Amino acid sequence: MWWLGFMASACPAFRVVVIVAALLGAPRVVVAHPAPFSFLDLVIGETSIEGVLVLHVVDIAHDLGIEPADRLLDPMEVARARDRVVALIAPRLMIDVATAVPVEWLGMEPAVDRHGVLLRFRIPVARPGAVSILSRMFPYDPTHQTFVNIYEGDDLHQQLIFSAGSGEQVYYTGSTQGVLAVVRAFVPIGVRHILIGPDHVLFLIGLLLLGGPWMALVRIVTAFTLGHSLTLSLAVLGVMTPPASIVEPAIALSIIFVGADNLTRGTGRDVRAWVALAFGLVHGFGFANVLREFGLPREALGWSLFSFNAGVEIGQLAIVLLVAGALATIRRRSDVAGYRVARVGSVVVIAAGTYWFIERVFFSGGS
Repeated sequence: MWWLGFMASACPAFRVVVIVAALLGAPRVVVAHPAPFSFLDLVIGETSIEGVLVLHVVDIAHDLGIEPADRLLDPMEVARARDRVVALIAPRLMIDVATAVPVEWLGMEPAVDRHGVLLRFRIPVARPGAVSILSRMFPYDPTHQTFVNIYEGDDLHQQLIFSAGSGEQVYYTGSTQGVLAVVRAFVPIGVRHILIGPDHVLFLIGLLLLGGPWMALVRIVTAFTLGHSLTLSLAVLGVMTPPASIVEPAIALSIIFVGADNLTRGTGRDVRAWVALAFGLVHGFGFANVLREFGLPREALGWSLFSFNAGVEIGQLAIVLLVAGALATIRRRSDVAGYRVARVGSVVVIAAGTYWFIERVFFSGGS
């Protein structure tokens, strides 16, 4: 290639072109984040929770302004940076055990094979009923994820993943305290859902408008509970999960049916308990949609389902006592007034059910 040397010496401009081409053609080192992940192992014991946090050196170096990042693979550099790393991470990792126990941050060491550092900590607390975790490790990287393994003793019980926008997640321990924590969490959810769910409340009120002996009303509520408990369990366990676009309009139709049945029923056999059982199956799928949004703990599925259903039953009984008691008082004072309340109430039930049906089918995609 003698001619290239001759041209370069004879023409300075050509020399520049050759240099630029060489630079463009030379292999370049691209510095990239090879693993935008953090890892946390939590070991729940009888007297403490032990934690090991693995952080990638690229993430730490970015937030602390350390260059090059591989300096954090040197034990002496890691020792010097330990306090800064703790100050950085402590507010980004929130572990709540329901008692005001501070986290004890322990040693930090390089993990060369994982291109990161290991940061150890300890929470001196007796085995809690529930552990709430929220991780927002490195917000600068929107793809960053934190993988959490939760152990009780030597057994892995739960795995969680936190990414940008993830909310708090709760782990319930396999202990008496864990069961009590599940009950305390899910009974109020069941009560609140039945009380603030106007469609479920109106369905129940529609069934109660015609009144009757207290035992008949108890049978109605019990049948509704049996129906929704069955389909709620099937949906949560993944056996049967019809879409909300079908379930929500069907709930509205059940309300319309109850109101129409009140207006057209004669003096024949009271079948409201059977109606409650049949449509309770539909309402159970609606409850399941709520629970899926809230999130059921896999490690305490049975207790959470039981607690939620117990809460729903408590809410239903409160509605029955209030509505049935008020209607009975009206009927004792005047049969005519009681009859009119039942008729007008049934029309209101039909109107509300029709509104919800139209809204859920035509204006909200059934969601």
